[in-house]
Amino acid sequence: MKYYIIAGEASGDLHASNLMKAILQKDVYAEFRFWGGDLMQQVGGTLVKHYRELAFMGFVEVVMNLRTITKNIAFCKKDIEEYNPDKIIFVDYPGFNFRIMKWAKPLGYETHYYISPQIWAWKEGRIKDIKRDVDQLYVILPFEKEFYEEKHNFPVHFVGHPLLDAIANRKQVDDFEFRKKHRLNDKPIIALLPGSRKQEIKKMLKVMLSIVADFPDYQFVIAGAPSQDYSFYQQFINNENISFISNKTYDLLSLSTAALVTSGTATLETALFKVPQVVCYKGSEISYQIAKRIIKLDYISLVNLILNKEAVTELIQGEFNSKQLKKELKRILNTKHRYQLFNDYYDLENALGGSGASNKTAELIINQSNKNA
Repeated sequence: MKYYIIAGEASGDLHASNLMKAILQKDVYAEFRFWGGDLMQQVGGTLVKHYRELAFMGFVEVVMNLRTITKNIAFCKKDIEEYNPDKIIFVDYPGFNFRIMKWAKPLGYETHYYISPQIWAWKEGRIKDIKRDVDQLYVILPFEKEFYEEKHNFPVHFVGHPLLDAIANRKQVDDFEFRKKHRLNDKPIIALLPGSRKQEIKKMLKVMLSIVADFPDYQFVIAGAPSQDYSFYQQFINNENISFISNKTYDLLSLSTAALVTSGTATLETALFKVPQVVCYKGSEISYQIAKRIIKLDYISLVNLILNKEAVTELIQGEFNSKQLKKELKRILNTKHRYQLFNDYYDLENALGGSGASNKTAELIINQSNKNA
């Protein structure tokens, strides 16, 4: 069968690539055409557009790039028509994917949505679009099944979280060799995960790196995003206690003592590596004020949302400053606090439903056909 896949960011590239591998195990004649990244390209098929060309964050940034987004949508529709796939797979990235699926469904294309858009956080009214335009929806968070089926009477498939597979299947890294290769010293590592987009990275690293001098017994290592070149990060590396490693986040987390993490999927990844963390977020003031009025959640990190309690501290907007960050980092380096956090992390992993998300989803996509149509 022919599959057209749309993933618009780094996390989507990771999960879509694993899904593609799983599909190939069950459909040896599978053909892929996709919007995604390097990981999907390594599996095989034709890359139409890289997610680096699609990454716009925040309300203001999206408005400023509306012309580019509109052109991409038109191009995508034309490309799908020419390829004429058997199935279209949307991977998260709702701002773009909702526009494509609204167009695709009436034309008879079979639509599969992997990794539910977070309409439980905001824009709950989008459930109407999902019911109308999605044949099969695959959710990865435990509370999402109840949200869709009990609250909105829309059947979904809870497949578990694909991060469990991504982490379990990685090759273990040797501490000594890793440090030697990346010129790290013997000090305990504090990982810095500032995000993947340039404007986001600038905001986050400015504050994260402001406390380096307060922790001389540790080394701070920036986890470089695959979407950004080293030249962009050079401006931030101005202290001998600051290092940089590109596109090796999992290896870095596996050896880290603590982490400062920008809110997003990375908070969940950090938790699954059992690394104590402080969750950080700071956007443009306009975007933040709009979001605060729209998003009705008690927490912003997936860790706290899934556990339904504040297991990890969240420093948001004004609270994300040097003084608060220094205080919270000291706290998570404390042995007593770390013990409690490890227990929370194990509860989190159990709640995520076990391994096999990619295989479960692949089998369902291959075998299911328009049952919600």
